[in-house]
Amino acid sequence: VQLQASGGGLVQAGGSLRLSCARSGTIFMIDAMGWYRQAPGKQRELVASITRGGSTNYAASVKGRFTISRDNAKTTVYLQMNSLKPEDTGVYYCNAEGYTDPWTARDYWGQGTQVTVSS
Repeated sequence: VQLQASGGGLVQAGGSLRLSCARSGTIFMIDAMGWYRQAPGKQRELVASITRGGSTNYAASVKGRFTISRDNAKTTVYLQMNSLKPEDTGVYYCNAEGYTDPWTARDYWGQGTQVTVSS
């Protein structure tokens, strides 16, 4: 399984960006896909996730501003980021939680994409 992230960039505070994460390759099952971010000097944190059933989860700091969604084939996940703040700056990583067989769980990570929000 490979995850290809895209869509990062430089934006002014209050602006918007849309991240995409395309999943390729075969796997037994995907439980959830999501986005994490890591700011300089900080630990990686969950931003948003969407489960196989479509349930979504957001970090408190992005609720009401970010929206996670996916395409009908469930192979591409999007993160629409509105009302961006300088504190949203960081490297954003796409993640997939799945199973390679009915008993073996595995995490997959895409390459990071830089999001920089200027004040």
